[in-house]
Order: sequence, then C-alpha cells, then structure tokens
Amino acid sequence: MNHPYKQLFFSLLLLLFATGISAQVSDAKKDKIDALRTAFIAKKVALTDQESRAFWPLYNEMNDKLDANLKTFRLQYNANTNYNFATDKEAQAYLNAELLMKQKEVEIYKEYYDKFQKIMPVKKVAALRRAEEEFKIELIKYIKQN
Repeated sequence: MNHPYKQLFFSLLLLLFATGISAQVSDAKKDKIDALRTAFIAKKVALTDQESRAFWPLYNEMNDKLDANLKTFRLQYNANTNYNFATDKEAQAYLNAELLMKQKEVEIYKEYYDKFQKIMPVKKVAALRRAEEEFKIELIKYIKQN
C-alpha cells in the first residue's frame, strides 16, 4: 500500500476505534467502516466524477443485497447455533442453506460486475475487487494489532 494511502487509512481507523466500543454505537461504527471503505475504494479504483456518480448507488445497492442475503441465512442459522446437529437431516439442511447463500452471493456479484462494466472500464471493476479484499486485510490487521 502506498505510504499516503496507508497514513489516511490508519488515521481513519484510529478515529474509528478511538470513539470506544459499545453496543449502542454499533450502527455508528458500521457507518464509519463504510466511510473508510468508500474512501479506500475511491482512492484505489480512481473513479472519475462521472463514474463515481453512477458507481456508488449501484455499489451500495449491491452491498444491501449481499447483506440481506447473509441476514436471511443468519436468521435461519443464528450465531447461537452450536453446530451439534441432532440429525444428519439437520446437518444436510444447514449445508444446503449455506451453499444456497454462497451461490446467491456469487449471482449478486456477477449481476453487479456486469452493471459496473457498463459505467467504467473492466480494469477498474477488477481493481474494485482487489480494493475490497485489501480493505478487509488491512482492517483485520489493524484489529489484530490493537
């Protein structure tokens, strides 16, 4: 990661975590992480003003669909599930639901990558995917260190 980007990223992360941790501000933290992701992606993908105006509504729509897909799965198999399934049938149902969720996720990515290619060059669409992965890696590194 380039040095200026790294400074911006870690400054914003520091701001995020300096606010403290509480259940009451989880939405605020999510909003801050989303803002960090937006800044990170905007820098890495180098969107023009015209691309940016068309891209961000689509990107947010895609993330809303991905979140809804994951939420649907989690409602069915919430974090309290101990994964000690009583029967093979229950275990198979879990595996099928997980595969269906992952398949839907891939379908969403495919749909939106096609839409993104209509508003920006394919190289930028590929850079988007890399930027998303780099952001996750940097965020995880930061959390582990602190």
